[in-house]
Amino acid sequence: MKILVLIKQTPDTETKIRLSGDGKTIEQGDVKYIINPYDEFAIEEALKLKEKLGTGEVVIASFGGDTAKELIVKGLAMGGDRGLLISNTGLESADSLAIAKVLTGAIKAEKADVVFCGKQAIDDDNMHVGTMAAEMLGWPHVNVVTKFDLNGTTARVEREVEGGQVEVYDVSLPAIFGTHKSLNTPRYASLPGIMKAKKKPFDMKTPGDVGVDAGSLKPKAVIKGYKYPPEKPKGKVFAGEPVEAMVEKVVKLLREEAKVI
Repeated sequence: MKILVLIKQTPDTETKIRLSGDGKTIEQGDVKYIINPYDEFAIEEALKLKEKLGTGEVVIASFGGDTAKELIVKGLAMGGDRGLLISNTGLESADSLAIAKVLTGAIKAEKADVVFCGKQAIDDDNMHVGTMAAEMLGWPHVNVVTKFDLNGTTARVEREVEGGQVEVYDVSLPAIFGTHKSLNTPRYASLPGIMKAKKKPFDMKTPGDVGVDAGSLKPKAVIKGYKYPPEKPKGKVFAGEPVEAMVEKVVKLLREEAKVI
């Protein structure tokens, strides 16, 4: 079984984001990138599936630049068998649809039986790519997956919905699944795994190599600019008065300014 895991590089949640002078991009110099956290659950589920089957290949794939290569190698250190990086050179401003087209080409070229990806990325938070790829392939897709069981060529999966409810689906493969954090606990890369990862097969390709014309990837959604969120106003401190008076002032502010009561 060919199991493909789609990962995305995202800024580390502890990285301080700085905007460029024109506000249209972010400064890359100090940004530390990590595997999108939800994608780590995808890697773990792929590895678990291979272990359960006792056979198969887990391919860790991404569309990105040189920094993405290091993150794919981390996926190989966790247990993946082969890396695949499709270069985004000249396509750095690709939108979700363009990225989905490229990854759809990769899925076809790899002849994948099942594809795992994170339910969403923590940077743009849009939840587009997995769904778009499935639509272009004509495959079933289930997002926010919290349980995955394979029986032959059918997967029974559970997903969370609003109100704490759970939906259950029986899905015929091939299919794409978006993983949620409650699905599993990602393993750490061991020292032997890290050493082996450096020797595992790693393919570097272009969109053309997976049958996608770069000229067709002109973004339909263009980012006009970024801006920092407004700074939080300083809190108000009440002291040196009778408790009853301070409580009255706090209640008044909650009612008239915050409008929460």
